[in-house]
Amino acid sequence: MSKYYAYIRVSTDKQTLENQKHKILEFAFNKKIQIEDFIEVEVSSKKTQKERLIDDLFLKLEENDTLVITELSRLGRNMLEILNLIEKFNSKNIKLIFINQPELSTDNSALSNLLISIYGYFAQTEREIISERTKQGLAVARAKGKILGRQKGQIVKSMYDEHKDKIEELYKLGLSVQKIVKYIGIGTQPSLRSWIINRL
Repeated sequence: MSKYYAYIRVSTDKQTLENQKHKILEFAFNKKIQIEDFIEVEVSSKKTQKERLIDDLFLKLEENDTLVITELSRLGRNMLEILNLIEKFNSKNIKLIFINQPELSTDNSALSNLLISIYGYFAQTEREIISERTKQGLAVARAKGKILGRQKGQIVKSMYDEHKDKIEELYKLGLSVQKIVKYIGIGTQPSLRSWIINRL
């Protein structure tokens, strides 16, 4: 019987990792499918495929399994890498589902391959533009003598903030962190526990 796996990847932002996971779980719930396992790779997108543990995907996935990903750009760092990975998945008859780009979640049709090439190109171009803008912004900030980075003591907005009242209410009632996570429908036990310690 075929199985569903999820692949999520970020560079350093833990919240982005959680957002990807939440989106995949929401998709699985709506489609009434079960995600067997999350393959989490939290490393720089400039690492090589092997360093990013891409090989683990091919060890876990079997023929006719499905890999769920939020978007094409999460699969690789450039168009060539993305296309090489897709070709490997196709050779093992592994289906790819891109939640944000459902038109790519098809069989090995000519249209799908063409669209994947186009999306891969634009994903790479967008990354280059963002990188260049970031460098320019930092250069301007340095020229103006601004202090770069988050200031000490500055509180970063969390996905739990909008549920603060409900979390506080449930926590005071004695509910476990695990049950609170299930109730609000987002996040993980470790991240919520850390949020409670720092915010409540």
